Amino acid sequence: MADNEDTVRKRLYWHSRRGMWELDLLLVPFLEDRYDSLSPEDQVRYRELIAAEDQDLFVWLMRREWPEDADLRRIVKMIVEHAEAIDRRRHQTL
Repeated sequence: MADNEDTVRKRLYWHSRRGMWELDLLLVPFLEDRYDSLSPEDQVRYRELIAAEDQDLFVWLMRREWPEDADLRRIVKMIVEHAEAIDRRRHQTL
């Protein structure tokens, strides 16, 4: 069982690394920090999200547009809020 979870985690990490710096900075920390604490439904939403095209992810995660699908919009907002929280914590420590 642990081997299967490890394989799933590695696949998620691989698919979260998009090769586009802006996306990597948002997706990978969210995966590492928050994915395990998400509800099973939100974990499914995350997996659906990372199946999207890079250009769609970029537009959504840069808050230029929101996904039409409410479930994807929910997980995108969670990722953006996570990134903003990390940024606030960094500035508070300066």
